[in-house]
Amino acid sequence: MALHLREQQMSLRDIASRLVITTGKKKGQHPSVATVMRMLREHDEATRM
Repeated sequence: MALHLREQQMSLRDIASRLVITTGKKKGQHPSVATVMRMLREHDEATRM
């Protein structure tokens, strides 16, 4: 979902506000902007190789 929203030129803040954590201690909350940024960066690095 984050990848789709990034393709639509949404800001990291907007992406974070649309995502919801589904499991764990923070279930039901939105991820931080830093978490979204890290997630997208890790995805980009993994797909380069």
